[in-house]
Amino acid sequence: MKRIRTICCRLTLLLVLLAAGVAHAQINTEQVVKIGRNALYFEDYILAIQYFNQAIKAKPFLAEPYFYRSVAKISLEDYRGAEQDAGMAIERNPFIVDAYQVRGVSRQNLGDFKGAVEDYDAGLNLMPEDKNLLINRAVCETALKNYDEAQQTFDRLLSIDHRNDRAYIGLAQMNLARKDTTAALENLNRGIALSKNNASAFVMRSEIYTRSLHDFERGLADMDSAILLEPRYAGYFINRAFMKYNLDDYFGAMADYDYAIGLDPASQEAHFNRGLLRAEVGDNNKAISDFDFVLKSNPSNFMALYNRALLHMRTRQFREAVNDFTAILKKYPDFEAGYMARGEAKRRMGDNKGSEADMEKAMAIFRRNKTHVSSFNPAEIEATAAIKKAEQRALNAGQDEPESAEEIINRFNTLLTVNDSEPVKPEYANRQRGHVQNDNIEVEPMPMFSLSYYAQDDKYNIGSRYIREIGDINDLKLLPGNLTLVAGESQLSAEEIQLHFGSIEYYNSLLGSAKPRSIDYFARGLDYLLVKNPDAAICDADAALALSPQFMLAYMLRADAHYMQYLMAQANDEKGNELADGAPDAKSHAMLRQRQDVTTLDLVMSDLDQAIKLSPKNVYAHYNKGNVYMLQGDFTSAISSYTNAIQLKSDLAEAYYNRGLMYLRLGNKTLGVADLSKAGELGVLPSYNVLKRMNR
Repeated sequence: MKRIRTICCRLTLLLVLLAAGVAHAQINTEQVVKIGRNALYFEDYILAIQYFNQAIKAKPFLAEPYFYRSVAKISLEDYRGAEQDAGMAIERNPFIVDAYQVRGVSRQNLGDFKGAVEDYDAGLNLMPEDKNLLINRAVCETALKNYDEAQQTFDRLLSIDHRNDRAYIGLAQMNLARKDTTAALENLNRGIALSKNNASAFVMRSEIYTRSLHDFERGLADMDSAILLEPRYAGYFINRAFMKYNLDDYFGAMADYDYAIGLDPASQEAHFNRGLLRAEVGDNNKAISDFDFVLKSNPSNFMALYNRALLHMRTRQFREAVNDFTAILKKYPDFEAGYMARGEAKRRMGDNKGSEADMEKAMAIFRRNKTHVSSFNPAEIEATAAIKKAEQRALNAGQDEPESAEEIINRFNTLLTVNDSEPVKPEYANRQRGHVQNDNIEVEPMPMFSLSYYAQDDKYNIGSRYIREIGDINDLKLLPGNLTLVAGESQLSAEEIQLHFGSIEYYNSLLGSAKPRSIDYFARGLDYLLVKNPDAAICDADAALALSPQFMLAYMLRADAHYMQYLMAQANDEKGNELADGAPDAKSHAMLRQRQDVTTLDLVMSDLDQAIKLSPKNVYAHYNKGNVYMLQGDFTSAISSYTNAIQLKSDLAEAYYNRGLMYLRLGNKTLGVADLSKAGELGVLPSYNVLKRMNR
């Protein structure tokens, strides 16, 4: 079920020019901030951040750019980044009321309720009757279980505005925390009577009707109202499906689960509940597919595993049933019925010896417990533990226990398995506008940097991509175009491809008739690379290095070509996997491919090491090493390489993004979130989606 969200954490700010004067720098700082504020007004938060970055770089002592950048970040749900920027604004000007509110809301969303109260108090000292500050302060005091303080704050707010519907809803939330359901229902009725536009109020009242009063019809009516107000939130449909199920409307419940999954294809809860319902109505294979989805995303979901095991037995998929019961028995080795079920599955497969061994294990447990009937039910144990955890969470008024590294890793891995078949569309047609954190993009690392003649146009990630050796070779005009570095592959038009084939012919003639030069081999090698002929590019890089062993860019070219070989091999493997499955030599072929991949990545790494040896400040070689380590599964070394790159170039957004992903891979949410926030600030849009989806 969707946890009822803390109300009043949405920030409404009047973006006015603050009192402090703004002088002119080399860039017109006042004008830049004004344009940034205009971008905020049109919800172009990414573009706004880039303007505020310029103002901060020009005049880091000004408060306004930090404040407005914090507004953009909180709109993108980058709460850690917004908290830091609001703090920087307050350090420079402690009289900005809205900065305290931004930082307070950020801290509130991060679970730092005590820090949020301090900010709200500071804001109220400057503006004692600010309604947003009062309501948010009261909600935080409720979360801290300071109920008397919360009551006093609510009373203060109602004395200012006795028709404030949010105050009554906040009081209801406090009543629920104190287990006073009657008072909560009364306050919700008052709040809804004053305003019927707050979905959270209907959800809270629906929860009371459903959980406390078991009045599913009234609960359903309130959930219908919430859906009318917020029709794009999948959790509401999951809630409504539960109510319809309890009213014996199985068809309606199934339709709601289907719709919830359409809104949020990654929802484990919707898939799990739909799986249970499908199993109940006898749609066994589709139920198994739902539990498959849950377990792919979260292998530790025991209830999904247990239900799938039973369904595999029911559908006579005995080999799969054996695998599932083996995993169950690993966690619960005294589960007698599990051994009996696995033994039966083995018998049906013809494994009589294995079946007898399992049956004997079950009998040994029965003898030890002096019983003939299985009394051990791991599903009940898991369900009881889940209920206790939910009750503890409710007692803590929404303050969750810190996530373990394993939980962070599991959730991050869930992001990597999302099939984005129906992405949520942003408000504007331009995916770089508005609340880009809602774009359900596929989570992938930023790609390698490679040599090219074709510069990429990225209006947000505007950091320069320059190393001295490229500048030197361009100054000498030794190549047919200006050399540059690009992230990912260069997509060429048909005309551009023909141009490079013509260039290859030119260098063939030149190298056949004149004294060979390393730069000519390098130029032809780059042409070969751009037309996707990495084998020929490697040969030319070898020839260039034979003539000029200190030619650093030739090592980078050869590393690019080996990496292209790796990518091509991966693509060929994906195409051939289905055909190879079940073939007699499939296993040996897979092992051979794996060894070849390891060898190819080792060659890439060797060339990057040589490039760094010749040019220790080559930031892109350090970054690319991080990507190679990532492909090799050595996430700790990847972090080290990205750190080296960041030390050389503090605005390398791609390195922050990839390092953030690696920290999440290793279960370090604090450092991962910090890096993703910085990457987003520097213009990497997917950062905000990952930040949103990693928030609980």
